[in-house]
Amino acid sequence: MSQPLRLGIAGLGTVGIGTVRILQTHAALLARRAGREIRISAVSARNRGKNRDADLSAYAWEDDPIALARRGDVDVFVELIGGAEGAALDAVRAAIASGKDVVTANKAMLAHHGQALAEAAEAAGRVIRFEAAVAGGIPVVKALTEGLAGNEIRRVMGVMNGTCNYILTRMESAGLSYDAVFEEARQLGYLEADPMLDVGGIDAGHKLSLLAAIAFGTRVAFDAVQLEGIGRISIDDIRRAGDMGYRIKLLGVAQMTGRGLEQRMTPCLVPADSPLGQLQGGTNMVVIEGDAVGQIVLRGAGAGAGPTASAVLADIIDIARGSRVSTFGQPAASLAAAVPARASAPAPHYLRMALTDKPGALARVATVLGEEGISIDRMRQYGHEDSSAPVLIVTHKTTREAIDHAFARLPATGVVEGEPVAIRIETA
Repeated sequence: MSQPLRLGIAGLGTVGIGTVRILQTHAALLARRAGREIRISAVSARNRGKNRDADLSAYAWEDDPIALARRGDVDVFVELIGGAEGAALDAVRAAIASGKDVVTANKAMLAHHGQALAEAAEAAGRVIRFEAAVAGGIPVVKALTEGLAGNEIRRVMGVMNGTCNYILTRMESAGLSYDAVFEEARQLGYLEADPMLDVGGIDAGHKLSLLAAIAFGTRVAFDAVQLEGIGRISIDDIRRAGDMGYRIKLLGVAQMTGRGLEQRMTPCLVPADSPLGQLQGGTNMVVIEGDAVGQIVLRGAGAGAGPTASAVLADIIDIARGSRVSTFGQPAASLAAAVPARASAPAPHYLRMALTDKPGALARVATVLGEEGISIDRMRQYGHEDSSAPVLIVTHKTTREAIDHAFARLPATGVVEGEPVAIRIETA
């Protein structure tokens, strides 16, 4: 059997300890599958004395992850620290400069620095693997870079943040407000230290930008992702969408068009009986459409110690086997700069607004929508709330630009109270 593959693991939180436990529990199985022993040489974390419920006594300890990255007895640097900047980025750079391969779960770092890191790694003959950075235990990076490499990818979409999916499905099942479920998720430890990374769509946007780079052969362009979180989604939106056969999801969509690369991570309505509509709790789902294969649906746990550590180990085993896939599926130098484009393809939309109790109020709104070329498919008016009545409209296919123009004109009608809400409906 070949020489052991020696690991340095930086970061001993949930995923780091999960990785250590798999390596300890399945050492013989992993060695058989990899064709060589996989061995931890050293580890690093901020607090050496913390109780982690794992035996780390056999491994050397480094307080500084950069020192770990430079150790002579480390072949693969496993970065599980997190964060776009700081210690994680500095240690990965040091690992590459020291001739190490890198396995990381850090989507934020790759979304902001992936191109430069990939170029540095490939120039040094090293690889960066990041299956664990996107959709937890779902092997979507491997699917795109390897399994579907013979396809021209038409579209990538999916639910990529389990916390947001938990909040939305919990609101529906328990009939609770957004604020109530947000606090529940915080108490359960589901939210990031900065909750906007989750509920603002930033975390999921990082993941989408990485998948788009692989799918369309472009440089990572996180700054071009259209982001809208779930903070404006009310329990009334969820109930009324359900009345019409839809559920609300924070949905990521990336596709290449004649105008450029569209990337959006926004709330959307999906049919309740569709695979995305039936997705519950913290589960993730990624849908990939290729010209030869058609539609592929990948579903599974999007976070947690076991699923994410599973993805880390998959990358480590590939390196142990000698697999040398480029970071984003093709040489980094060949990736094109993405031309960003806003979503322009027409789609049905859900519109929610409150109309004052005046004769002809609906007619005034319908006139504005019609003048902007927006055709109404279905409309429902609910019981009065004080002086206004909630009105829900589903349009035929139209553009967000047309809706924005119509919304800008609605205050002049004198019949719309508050700010109307528009949510795109994805039917495929």
